Amino acid sequence: MAVTSFYLLTDSHYVSKKNWVEGKPITFRERSDQIALKATPEILDTFIDKIIADSETDTVLFTGDNVNNCDMNSHYEFRERLERLVNAGKKVYVIYATHDYSGSGEDNNWFSGCRYTETGTEPVESMEKGGLYEFYCDYGPKQALSVHRESGSYSVKLGDRVRLIAIVDNGDGGGYCGLFEDGVEWLKNEIKAAENDGDYVLLATHHPVLPPWEIYRHVADHEMYGGYRELWKIMCENGVRVIFTGHTHIQNIRKYTDDYGNWFVDVSTVALANSAGKMRKVTVDAESGSCNVISIGIDKLNGLDTGGLSAYEYLYPLNFPGIWEKLIPLAASDYDEFLDLAEGYLPDDKLRKYKALVKLASKKAIKMKMSTVAKLGKSWRAMSPTQKQQLKSIKLTDTVFEILRHIFTGNAPFTPDTVEYKALDGLIARADRLVERFNIKQVKKIIPEGSSLREIAQDFLYNSRTGNDDEIQISLK
Repeated sequence: MAVTSFYLLTDSHYVSKKNWVEGKPITFRERSDQIALKATPEILDTFIDKIIADSETDTVLFTGDNVNNCDMNSHYEFRERLERLVNAGKKVYVIYATHDYSGSGEDNNWFSGCRYTETGTEPVESMEKGGLYEFYCDYGPKQALSVHRESGSYSVKLGDRVRLIAIVDNGDGGGYCGLFEDGVEWLKNEIKAAENDGDYVLLATHHPVLPPWEIYRHVADHEMYGGYRELWKIMCENGVRVIFTGHTHIQNIRKYTDDYGNWFVDVSTVALANSAGKMRKVTVDAESGSCNVISIGIDKLNGLDTGGLSAYEYLYPLNFPGIWEKLIPLAASDYDEFLDLAEGYLPDDKLRKYKALVKLASKKAIKMKMSTVAKLGKSWRAMSPTQKQQLKSIKLTDTVFEILRHIFTGNAPFTPDTVEYKALDGLIARADRLVERFNIKQVKKIIPEGSSLREIAQDFLYNSRTGNDDEIQISLK
């Protein structure tokens, strides 16, 4: 067949129910990680049910951080899910990453397996980095055309003229997550071998090759794929058009073009354990040389009593935007409940010390309308009467929460023709001028060279990259 399709899932962060009991330790970990850790078995099972129900697609790819805390209980249960897919007739390929193994003390990976008790944590058996290859050998390396044994990277044939090169970084787990020199040479050779065989190349790895936002690379360069600039060059020089990544937990599609017009696309997928978790379905037509990517979510959580709520409604309060939607109103109305919800997430001592200031700021924020924002940003005068009326009816907090809801899900909500965009853009442009006028170094140091607060903000206001973070059609020719 000329058409090959597969499902792609990332950052499932699976946590075995053997590894926690209800209490503050697991709740605080869930809040700090900003993902629905307790529900990860049900989330993964629901997506697997959906995949098995699709009789036309027989291939599944997981791209790392498969478990959350490298413990063996979670690894064994995760592998049981892989076997369920295999028994349903699916071919399964796995990449692993930093959450999947314990730090050795000689690297920058700090994860270690633990069980969350009512009062703290206790150690449990962990997966060592050296054990991952054998543990997951049946899901990629055993079917591979070629394996880079040191890292565990491998190359497999997915279908007619379609080759997947799965890059498993063998860096130090923190400061550098990429391939070392011999791994890079192996990658180059595999791309050449695919070209010689007339195959289109799809790359996949865990860490991002392009940042979801420019400021991400500036403040978290160590979270990028190690040697990403070298990989840009390799992909552009060899006509590799797409790489699938995860790690950021952000639904994001971004295109890179070099000085010679060569380009590729980084398709990053939101964490499965996010409240709006999705998987990608990728379809490659070898005859036309097209790669079509769509996104698929879930409506209900199988095996979990959600009280009639959808999966998103049930899980949303556990994620970053959902927590803040609760925190700000509570800070203004019920400070004790606010402190209870913020515990383990925000510094309790400072919240108590600055109680009056936090309450005042929250009350002011809740009352503020977008018309005030427009006036502060000097864009009010340029607004039409209709636009001014709109801004008077929109709360600042509602606008901010709408932006936060799209942090992980992609497709930021406010295009340049909306009143929200015009008001915020004017305010941020004014902030840029004030930063320059008063030489505010604390702000300047977070702004990438040659950029501005305004350019940074645009990434969060609307999708100026590809227009849609959920789907894209890529020419592989």
